[in-house]
Amino acid sequence: MYLGIDCGTQGTKALVLDAHGGRVLGIGAAPHSLISEANGRREQAVEQWQVALQAATAQALANAGIDGREIVAMGVSGQQHGLVLLDAGGSVLRPAKLWCDTESSPQNQRLLDHLGGERGSLQRLGLAIAPGYTVSKLLWTREHHPELFARIAHILLPHDYLNYWLTGRCCSEYGDASGTGYFNVRTRQWDLALLAEIDPTGRLAQALPELIEADQPVGRLLPEIAQRLGLNPNVQVASGGGDNMLGAIGTANIEPGILTMSLGSSGTLYAYSDQPRVSEHASVATFCSSTGGWLPLICTMNLTNATTAVRQFLGLDLAAFNSAVQSAPIGAEGVCMLPFLSGERVPALPLANGSLHGLTASNMSAANLCRAVMEGTTFGLRYGLDLLRASGVRSDSIRLVGGGANSPVWRQMVADVMNTPVTCPEQAEAAALGAAIQAAWCNGVGTLAQLCERCVHLDASRLQRPDATRAMAYEQAYLTYRRWVGVVERVN
Repeated sequence: MYLGIDCGTQGTKALVLDAHGGRVLGIGAAPHSLISEANGRREQAVEQWQVALQAATAQALANAGIDGREIVAMGVSGQQHGLVLLDAGGSVLRPAKLWCDTESSPQNQRLLDHLGGERGSLQRLGLAIAPGYTVSKLLWTREHHPELFARIAHILLPHDYLNYWLTGRCCSEYGDASGTGYFNVRTRQWDLALLAEIDPTGRLAQALPELIEADQPVGRLLPEIAQRLGLNPNVQVASGGGDNMLGAIGTANIEPGILTMSLGSSGTLYAYSDQPRVSEHASVATFCSSTGGWLPLICTMNLTNATTAVRQFLGLDLAAFNSAVQSAPIGAEGVCMLPFLSGERVPALPLANGSLHGLTASNMSAANLCRAVMEGTTFGLRYGLDLLRASGVRSDSIRLVGGGANSPVWRQMVADVMNTPVTCPEQAEAAALGAAIQAAWCNGVGTLAQLCERCVHLDASRLQRPDATRAMAYEQAYLTYRRWVGVVERVN
C-alpha cells in the first residue's frame, strides 16, 4: 500500500493506493487557512500543513480500512513556488509565502530588469520569472526582514519542507525546483549567480537543498513522525514534486501527445516533452517534469471564479447555469466576455479588468451571458494551447480535471474549441494519486509507464470527441475573442 499526499493552498489531501491492484482504497482531506492582506500578501503557517497531513492521512487510512503499518512508501505533492525558510536548527523563520503572493511584485520587476526583461530571462533561465515565483520572495525577505534573512540556513519549497519534516533531510526534485526562478531549465542546474545578486556573500547558494532525481527516495520516516502519523517506521519517502508535476503523473501525462487541463478557480494546461522546448512567449513556463523530462505549462488566472461570479449574479444554481449555456448558440449571438476579473496571465494582461463586448438590444440575455463567460474562459485556455502548439507540443488528447470537468456542457465545449478528444480520469485527486504512484516507482514496484497503465483509469462515460461543425463555429467565435483581446492589449 502506498500513500500520496497533496498539500495545496486550500487544504491537504491524502490517498491510499494499492499499486499492485491499481485501486484507490481511501481518501482523506483537511483544510488550511490563509494569511491574506490587501497588499497582495498570501502566506500560510507551515504548522498547518503538518496538522492537516496528519488528519488527512488518518482519514484516508480509516476510509481504506487498513492499518498504517501496511503502508510501505509515500510521496508528497506540494503547491509550487512557495518559500519556506529555516535556521541552522531547522526552525521555521516565518510563515511561507505562497505561489499566489504578489507582495514581492516590485522585487520581481527589479530582478526581471536585471535579467534583461522577459526575453533576457527566457534566454538565461528558459522561463520568464513572474511575481509568484520563489526568487523575488528571497529579495523581499532581505529588504523587509533583514534580521531573519541573516539567519537563513535552508531554502525550501513547500513539498521540500514536508519531506524535511518527515525525514530530516533537505533536498529538492528537479520538477519543483524548476519553478523557483533561480534554476536553469535547460541545464537543470541552480543559477547561483542570480542568487549572488540578492546576497553577494554566497550564503543563499549554501542554503539550497541537494537536487535529486524523481525516482530517488528522500529517506525513511523519522521514528517520532511515524508514530505521530500511525505509519510503519520503515516507510520510504519518495522525492515528491510540485502539484502540476505530480498531477501529470496522476493523469498518465508522461509521454508526448497527452495534455492535462485543470478547470479550477484558475485554468492550467500542461504537456510532457522529452526536450526543453523553450517558447519565445513568456506566458509559457517550460518547467522540468517529475519524470525526467520537461513540462511546458500555461496558466490562466480566471476560470470557475468567473463562471461562478456570473452564475451568482444571475441567481442560478449549477444545473440552471449549465442549462442556460446549452440553450444559447455558439458565439452567444455576438456577446463576447473577456473574463479578466483578476487580471490575466494568458493572454498577458495583468492590469486588465473583465469586460463584455458586442452587446445589443437583441442579444443581451441571461443565456448569452452564461455562454459568453464559459466560452471566454475556455478561449483563454485555447490561446494558451496555441502557444504550446507553436513551441512544438503535440496535442492528441486532453485529460480533464478540476471542478469544471464535472459539467458535460463544458467538457464538450473544451473538445470542440481545442478540436481534440477530451476524457476525465476516474480519480479526480490527480496530484495525490501521482504522489502515490511516484512512491511505488521509487520503491521499485515497476516502471512509471507500467504503474500509470495499472493505476490511472479513464472514465469512458465522460469521453467527448470534437464535432467538426461545432469546431468551425467555435473557431469563428474564438477569432472574435482574439480581436477583442487585441483591442484590450492596445489599451493596456
